[in-house]
Amino acid sequence: MQPTFNVLDIAVTDLGAAIDFYRRLGLEFVRDQYMPDDHAGCDLPNGLHLMLDTDDLRTKTTAGWTAPASGRTFLAFQLAAPADVDTLYAELTADGVTGLQEPFDAPWAMRYATVADPAGNGIDLYANLPAG
Repeated sequence: MQPTFNVLDIAVTDLGAAIDFYRRLGLEFVRDQYMPDDHAGCDLPNGLHLMLDTDDLRTKTTAGWTAPASGRTFLAFQLAAPADVDTLYAELTADGVTGLQEPFDAPWAMRYATVADPAGNGIDLYANLPAG
């Protein structure tokens, strides 16, 4: 039997704040009808599904789990142009989102920046730099 990887699950401190944050990055979550305050999901391309679960739900459903002091998950969002990385980073941090790494030209030929989602997970913003 070969397992199929098809779901990412992020533990969050505040489901509403997480949904609002990820909506700004183009993701639309649907709250679970049975657990609307603790669980939401979003279908992604290629059959992947992204879930948000509150720390409270994770604690109840996973024996021995406790919320980490800070996020250990990083999701990456590609933008169309290097200037878009700077613009989105500036907009997010101006609205109070924590910036973890200001935009920079990375040695792997991308414009890169990182912010934190409301639970402290890293969100990378990147765009390919022009060749040359």
